Amino acid sequence: MRIFACLAATSLLAAPAFPQGEGPFTVVEQGRSFGNLYDAVQAIGDGTGTIRIAPGRYRDCAVQEAGRISFVATTPGSVVFDSAICEDKATFVLRGRGSKVDGIVFTRTFVNDGNGAGIRIEKGDLEVVNSMFVDGQCGILSASDPQSTISVDKSTFARLGKHPDGSGAHALYIGDYGALKVTRSRFEQGTGGHYVKNRAPRVEIVDNSFDDSKGQATNYMIDLSNGAVGRIADNSFVQGNGKDNWTTMITVAPEGAENVSAGLVVENNRASTVPGFRNDTVLVRNWSSDKLVLRGNMLSGRMTEYARQ
Repeated sequence: MRIFACLAATSLLAAPAFPQGEGPFTVVEQGRSFGNLYDAVQAIGDGTGTIRIAPGRYRDCAVQEAGRISFVATTPGSVVFDSAICEDKATFVLRGRGSKVDGIVFTRTFVNDGNGAGIRIEKGDLEVVNSMFVDGQCGILSASDPQSTISVDKSTFARLGKHPDGSGAHALYIGDYGALKVTRSRFEQGTGGHYVKNRAPRVEIVDNSFDDSKGQATNYMIDLSNGAVGRIADNSFVQGNGKDNWTTMITVAPEGAENVSAGLVVENNRASTVPGFRNDTVLVRNWSSDKLVLRGNMLSGRMTEYARQ
């Protein structure tokens, strides 16, 4: 809950004023500060660098074409990018060799096609930590890069989902990447779509909270669209009443078993339904012919653990 307090504290901040020749975006390795994010990214180019961002509320967006760049808030939760969109895609459009995002809040990420995102990762490894994605369409949306990985830790995804016309979007949507790891993060109050939609063949989704008690028109909690191996463990799930699809919490290969799912472990999760939930739901529904490993899951409410589709 502390990250929500950070967001409230920054809601009245504007982009800070700096003396001439200084700015809120500092390339740490160079000791140089810039008045806009674009110039800081360009200063790193194909190298490796960290952009430290001063507290404030910004309309800047960034396209990273090369290099390895870390975008780091001076204080986690004190940097808010509001309604900032590059290339009609996202606040950060990343296609360098690698990226890290630490302590940043992304909000009101809307575009006409319904797939606006805080982060659009198109190439390279991505690490996200201590960050927040709220009141938009997608939180993180990826293209395809089978050689790279994506990890998300200690981050929050809230009030994300469908465009008002019904198109898009999911809180976290990973395409054909090499692997996805999501840990110690929170997903809640969705406005449509799935909380996690994933096509990567390897996953680790551990120690997260999926709270759909205040969700509206939402679908699956975790959708392994084409199957995956790995581990889904120690998460908590709350199934709400406002769902567009209440049948399933975790899916395996509902769009075709393009990836192997044999041995996928789903263990030690806690799943429940809100009071007054009137439908039958399933923790794991498997569209593939592969055998999964389910153990130690604790269920309550009108719920069964497993169904083969």
